[in-house]
Formats: sequence, structure tokens, C-alpha cells
Amino acid sequence: MATTATILHADLDAFYASVEQLLDPSLRGKPIAVGGGVVLAASYEARAFGVRGGMPGWQARELCPQLRFVSGHFREYQRLGDAAIGVIGDFTPLVERISIDEAFADVAGCTHLFGPPAEIARAIRQRVRTELGLPISVGVARTKHLAKIASQVAKPDGLVMVDPGSELQFLHHLPVELMWGVGPATKARLAGIGVLTIGQLATTPGWSLERLLGRAAGEKLASLAWNRDPREIKVHRRARSAGAQSAIGRKPAEELFIRPTLFHLADRIGTRLRAKSRPGRTVTVRVRFANLNSATRSVTLDAPISATVILAELAGELVRAVLADHPDEKTISLLAISVSHLEERWDLELELPLGLQDEGRRPGSKMGMARFAADRAVDKIRGRFGWDAIGYGSVVLGISRSVPDEFRELAEKDL
Repeated sequence: MATTATILHADLDAFYASVEQLLDPSLRGKPIAVGGGVVLAASYEARAFGVRGGMPGWQARELCPQLRFVSGHFREYQRLGDAAIGVIGDFTPLVERISIDEAFADVAGCTHLFGPPAEIARAIRQRVRTELGLPISVGVARTKHLAKIASQVAKPDGLVMVDPGSELQFLHHLPVELMWGVGPATKARLAGIGVLTIGQLATTPGWSLERLLGRAAGEKLASLAWNRDPREIKVHRRARSAGAQSAIGRKPAEELFIRPTLFHLADRIGTRLRAKSRPGRTVTVRVRFANLNSATRSVTLDAPISATVILAELAGELVRAVLADHPDEKTISLLAISVSHLEERWDLELELPLGLQDEGRRPGSKMGMARFAADRAVDKIRGRFGWDAIGYGSVVLGISRSVPDEFRELAEKDL
């Protein structure tokens, strides 16, 4: 592990909303949100009223009556996001991009050219502001986890450098939700045992965390709470999974809403897997209920799959299993599918027609091959005429897309 603070985490502030305010100066200083039915992103002025990404539009308007919704300029998001990451790449080749608007960088090898890490961070911020007109916050630390936390503390539009000699002093007084991997559900569980800060988490017995969060998650968070993070910058990183989710507001837990949503998600994921020839063996679904509690279920298959219909059918069975285990939950607010254990090199193995019950879901069976061929035909038509040129009827007719597909694509990792 490095002994000096040379890891940078750069994160564009309220990126989508900042781009909209850049494109339309009349929006600057005002509470705005990108989206409509669902808040895709909110400016800091809107966040001051409690408006957050993923929030239903009606709720955001109740919190902030003067809130102004704007439609997204997705090509500009991609262009400006690429340009900002390009600025970082002008200082070091060791850049690990983790989303459209944030990246890690290791500047240990370029300090003789550009000065100490803090000076490099200042130069990056100045160039992004001057050349692109966007605010960016940067954290500098010895580890990736601490650099990311430092950039969050630096927001908005700031710079925080954590000296190696004061890491734990800086880290332990911060709220636990700043840690990578602590979402609302984990935060609530930790609060239930009185853990509100990272320092309290660090001193919590391992057996208590294991019982509360599971062995793997408990050990990981305990290590991060003591800033033990050996991960290095990975310049060329292939995704280990492909996923998509849909916030659907508050809908009854019924097939009428579930089936078309799952087909739409499976369609998006399957298209990406086929484009890169990377089918996967494990399918996982997540269901979030109206009270924001979530449940997940997964299945691992004998052969990797990427066919849309097969993914949708498996996801449907898993969601029904979740609902059967939670009979009191009648309303859902989010559905998500992910496919993991992706194959790097895939050879399709043909199967004999043995009349097995799940034969249609085996990629090498006659029906499995027919489903894959149909998907490939759809892919070719979309490649020539656009995504909306063709699709599954259950998707086209049954789903209300409150989140534009262009926005989803920006968040998808390259496979």
C-alpha cells in the first residue's frame, strides 16, 4: 500500500444539473431538476430543499414549489464528461473512470513534471472550470476509499487533501453513510446498533457486524473504517456484471406492472451482453418496496445466457419468489436486474432435445437458439434504424419510461 497521498478522486458537482445551468445561464442559482416524472438529477439549490435523484416528480415539487424541471441534453453530458476525464488524463495515464462524471487517478509518477499532488488537483480543477465551465471537487489521499470520501467532503466545488499522518483523525468523525457501500438500508441497520460515525463502526466488534451485515460485508466495512484499502488504479477494467434498474414510483405488486418493466430491463441488459459477446451465468433481481426496504434473489445457471426473453422469464420467477416471501408488501417502487459471472470467451454448446422442463431457457437447445436468433435480428434492425424501431410488444405497450433510455445508457459501464 502506498505511503504517500497520491491518489486523486475527481467528481463533477451535480453534473447533469450543472450542465443544464451551463447551457442556459438563466437557470444559474435557481433550483432545477433534470427529468419530469422522476428526478434524474438536482442542482445544489434544489438539494437544499431536500430534492434528490430518484425522487418522484410530485414529491420534489411539494418540497420545492419553485422547482423547475428541464429536459436532459444527453449528448452534452457525454461530451463534457469525456472532456473532464480528458483533462485528468493530461496529467497522468493512470486514470480509472468509474462513471461518466468521476474518476480515480494516481499521480505518483508525474509529480516531477507537475508538482505535488495537491498542486495537480488544483490545476485539474482550474482547467475544468476555465475550459469547460463546470465545477469539480477533488479528494487526495493515500487510498482510493479515502480519496473518494475526501471528494465528498470537498463538495461543492472544493479540494480536500488528507495527510497520511491524520487519516484516522479525519475519517473517524465522519458519518458512516459517506463510506463506499453504505446505502440507506445499511445505514439504517448500523443506526439500529448505535453506529452513526465511521469511528464508531471501526470500534464495533467483528462478530456484531457479521451478524448484522453478513461476514463479507462486515469484514469489508471494518477494513475500510481503518483505511485498509489495498486496491490499485485499474486503467483497463472490464465490468464483472451488467445491470439495469427502473424506479417506478408506487405501483401495486402485480404482473400488470412487473412484467413489462422486467422485459424492458432484460432487453437493455441482453442487448449489451450480446453486443460484447459476454453472456452471464448468474441472474439477480432486486425489489424495493414502498417503505424503501429491499429484497434480492438470484439464480446461477449451468450455461451463460444473454437472450432477452430468457432473462425476463428468470427475473419474473425471482421477483415472484421475493413477493411470496413478503406477503405483506403490496406496493413496489423499484425493480432491478443484473447479470454476473460474465464469460470472457464463449462457445455455444448444442443440446439434444431431451424434453427437459427448462429446455427453452438453455441457450444450446432448439428454442434457446431460436430466441437468440430473434434477438440478433432485433439488434441488427436497431443498429440500422434506432432503438425504437422494433421491440417486444410487452415492453412497447406496457411500460411508462419515466427515465429516458439515453440517461440509462450514460450510467452503463462498458463491458
